[in-house]
Amino acid sequence: MSSESDRVLIIVPAWNEGRIVGTTVQAIRATDESYDVIVVDDGSQDDTAAAARAAGATVLSLPFNVGVGGAMRTGFTYAQREGYSRVIQVDADGQHNPADIARVLAGLETADISIGARFAEVGDYTVRGPRHWAMRFLARTVSRVAKVRLTDVTSGFRAANSRAIDQYVRYYPAEYLGDTIDSLVAACHAGLRVTQVPVAMRPRAHGTPSQGPIGASIYLLRSIFALGLSMLRRAEPIPETEATAR
Repeated sequence: MSSESDRVLIIVPAWNEGRIVGTTVQAIRATDESYDVIVVDDGSQDDTAAAARAAGATVLSLPFNVGVGGAMRTGFTYAQREGYSRVIQVDADGQHNPADIARVLAGLETADISIGARFAEVGDYTVRGPRHWAMRFLARTVSRVAKVRLTDVTSGFRAANSRAIDQYVRYYPAEYLGDTIDSLVAACHAGLRVTQVPVAMRPRAHGTPSQGPIGASIYLLRSIFALGLSMLRRAEPIPETEATAR
């Protein structure tokens, strides 16, 4: 795998995704052969690691499940050590369309973090009830912190440049919504710029999300609590020179 700073690293966090991760890796590689792909096997109990390797990805295997936040921090640490200047997360379940990777990466031309947004007039992805209210509340609040209008701050389809990679290696929480809300708010507090790019999400290729009314109500309460904690934290600014010195 190349360590040239102009190469793009795709990080795919995966937990028990043996049935689909190989297809996801193949789709990414078919989109652009220059992309370097690593799958962070988050303590899977199935053949996730073997399927990812067979599809051509480099695999980083964690000894036990640490959650998306821990898996992504592992990926960002790898990216920093290997000298990558652009990284993007693509989920293993097939919802993130590899054809949109270049579009999300293009957002880094004007920002440090680029979010592939599901609610920006592209596609037909919808949520209702308490989950919808929570997402709108989170988006409005984080938009004030980021000083830019954001519509989807819980999307995991996001790209990072060198400054953001350094920030995420320093602080990328593993708790509930930490990998999305908390990490984004902390990055904004550290002075990083955020933008969003409209994308259309695809149905999950495997697995079923919990969308019941009880689960949605719990999501609402937990997301507000997670946002409150993230707003209390402060991060030291990431100097421009620190990220560009590598």
